[in-house]
Amino acid sequence: MAKVADKYLKVDPWAVIEEGFDPERNRVSESIFSLGNEYMGVRGYPEEGYSGDTLLGSYFNGLYEEHAIGNHYKGIIRSLRYMVNAVDWLYTRITVDGEQLDLAHSKVMGFSRRLDFRTGTYCRQFVWVLESGKELKITFTRLVSMTMSHLGLQQVAFEPLNFTGEVQVCTGLDFGAVHEERGQSMWRSLRSGSAGGITAIMAETLTTGNRLFSGFVLHSPAELNPCAVERDRFAGQSFRLPLIEGERIHYTKLAVNCADTGNARSQEQLWEEGMKLASAAAGLEAENVFEAQAVYWKEIWETSDICIEGDPENQQGIRFCIFQLYQTYHGDHPGYNIGAKGLTGEAYRGLAFWDTESYCLPFYLFNNPKAARSLLEFRYKTLPEAMQRARDVDCEGACYPIATIDGTESCDLWQHSNLQLHVGTAVSYGIWHYVKNTGDKEFLYSKGAEMLIQISRFYATRGQWGARSGKYGYFGVMGPDEFQLMVNNNCYINLMAKKLFEYTGDALAEMRESVPERFAQLAALTGLRDDELADWASKAEHMKIPADPASGVYEEHDGFFDMPHMDIHSIPVTEFPLYSNWSYDRLYRYDMIKQPDVLMFMFLYNSEFTREAKLANYDYYEPRCIHESSLSPSIHSILASELGKHDEAYRFFEFATRLDLDNYNRNTREGLHTTSIAAAWMNIVYGFGGMRSDAERLSFSPTLPERWTSYSFHVQYEGVLVRVEVGQKGIQLQAVSGGGTEMMVYGQRVSVGPDIVSLPLAEGVVAG
Repeated sequence: MAKVADKYLKVDPWAVIEEGFDPERNRVSESIFSLGNEYMGVRGYPEEGYSGDTLLGSYFNGLYEEHAIGNHYKGIIRSLRYMVNAVDWLYTRITVDGEQLDLAHSKVMGFSRRLDFRTGTYCRQFVWVLESGKELKITFTRLVSMTMSHLGLQQVAFEPLNFTGEVQVCTGLDFGAVHEERGQSMWRSLRSGSAGGITAIMAETLTTGNRLFSGFVLHSPAELNPCAVERDRFAGQSFRLPLIEGERIHYTKLAVNCADTGNARSQEQLWEEGMKLASAAAGLEAENVFEAQAVYWKEIWETSDICIEGDPENQQGIRFCIFQLYQTYHGDHPGYNIGAKGLTGEAYRGLAFWDTESYCLPFYLFNNPKAARSLLEFRYKTLPEAMQRARDVDCEGACYPIATIDGTESCDLWQHSNLQLHVGTAVSYGIWHYVKNTGDKEFLYSKGAEMLIQISRFYATRGQWGARSGKYGYFGVMGPDEFQLMVNNNCYINLMAKKLFEYTGDALAEMRESVPERFAQLAALTGLRDDELADWASKAEHMKIPADPASGVYEEHDGFFDMPHMDIHSIPVTEFPLYSNWSYDRLYRYDMIKQPDVLMFMFLYNSEFTREAKLANYDYYEPRCIHESSLSPSIHSILASELGKHDEAYRFFEFATRLDLDNYNRNTREGLHTTSIAAAWMNIVYGFGGMRSDAERLSFSPTLPERWTSYSFHVQYEGVLVRVEVGQKGIQLQAVSGGGTEMMVYGQRVSVGPDIVSLPLAEGVVAG
């Protein structure tokens, strides 16, 4: 784990602060200072135009383009879809005395920028020193509203320090931004215009025809007298502001964006809807928008904050993670999903992977159950596409894609899109995990059970019976460990499929007994047969789970124990990442693994494995894992903490909360690691907090890292908000709202209510 921090940001418990402009780090900062609200997101790019290295990124959840892939093999995708760079609604150009501001060439002093977790705003300021020696202080403030999903706000303030004059501004809406991977704008203009103080434009994507309306209004204490500016894919206004030495003047731009990703509305209907939103925005006062944003975040921190005493860097880091998780997703738009980079960059094409249910869902499940349900509703919404994908690969039921933005498979690497079968089991695990910890049987009966039936049908038709073993399993697959290609009986896939079949049978038996009418309707809708249930039960019973009975170590797949051994510590650090420095086929020749595979299912179903089994498997697989995935260290840290390997647990945790802030992987410039950010939350709550959510009751077995004086976190469980604090003197639990509940602490049942419950720390749980 030869990861080295690139530290350049100021440590602050409630903000990310950069002092001084560094062009070499600009794209990294653009990712870190991203804003979003689930519906739309913008990178922290300089809105005034920057001719240096930048990724001007503006994205909308579910808004995508498509291009064809040439192949002629059945079952391999022939087109892929990807999140498309959209309108630059922050577009600004600033000129004084004929000189245009551009940080790549202009002289500036006192540059700083701040992302404030408590107000949800991004503020950037500096003094522009013109060639004439004139000094103009400029402050840019922006937000993406968390309470009005279509709304974005930009405020630009000017303060001349040593002159009186004027500044010329052009502000607008630009659909000409280049989508980096394709090297061009992916939009064509449909309509634009200005009326009643509203400037608006509507465009559509070149291939899919997804439409986006964008409009804005301007507010300022000064008389602007703007002049309309229109060109292809651009609509804006140009105006002049008087500058008086020592006095501050500003203008505010309130922008609304309204997307139509399914052509559900005509062009006229979308234009009318957008204009109504813009008219409503025209009546807003900037101060009220800022206040509503601050109130929203105040409520979030009251229910979701993690407080760490004694470690200011990780305190900042985990709050950054929580802030970005809420910006990325909060469940206001059922049917959206979480891309691997959220709405912060174009890497991974904005696609969602299996780690949504495995890594992201737990955060939302215990902080915002509505969002957790919304994530699962994306899978229900895209069930028809999953069923079509199953037919494409000669199976029945539903085959959920390894990478998607709209439910269709958008991974163009066949070895992943056709061999990685574990997405469906992640979805079924997510359903089980959600229903178990929320008690939301309505979701199970109305949507979850239907998905379980179709997922089970896929796994029942994709597997085969071994010719010699007589066991059921999966052949020609790839598990979570992507360094083992085209293997047979991957242990993770087999075990998770077994759990799928068992849960589906249990859920349907419960429906048959508790809600027989709904079960009958479901059976009729899906064509469910009793012989299918018997078949799934048989396949679960006879599932092959490769293991060595003598050592208790599960074999990752058939033949793994016989593979040539690679001492991962012998690999020179200069050869990482291996994908870039090793030939592709070389990766698959050794018992080296990319990320946890066996250890992953031991985490997901933690209560079903003994400590001895976890220890044996951890000791075997940890030395073979090179952590080429940013998701990998958290699972190792969580299990190491449980097994009393406290120093090791903390070493795996060390860069978890600051992976992007300190650019450990040297790729933050591409966007934030959203699912890894969720894993950082798991690392604290499941790791040091010892929370487990797979048994009968939610349980905790806390440890205290030696460097920390104390830490606290919140979880929502059975409608109760519980605060857990762990310190050197012990553990305190309190139901902050919602009444009371029962939890397990160190294996003992504890009633938690409004009064604080104090318990001692178990012996030997203070990390060394």
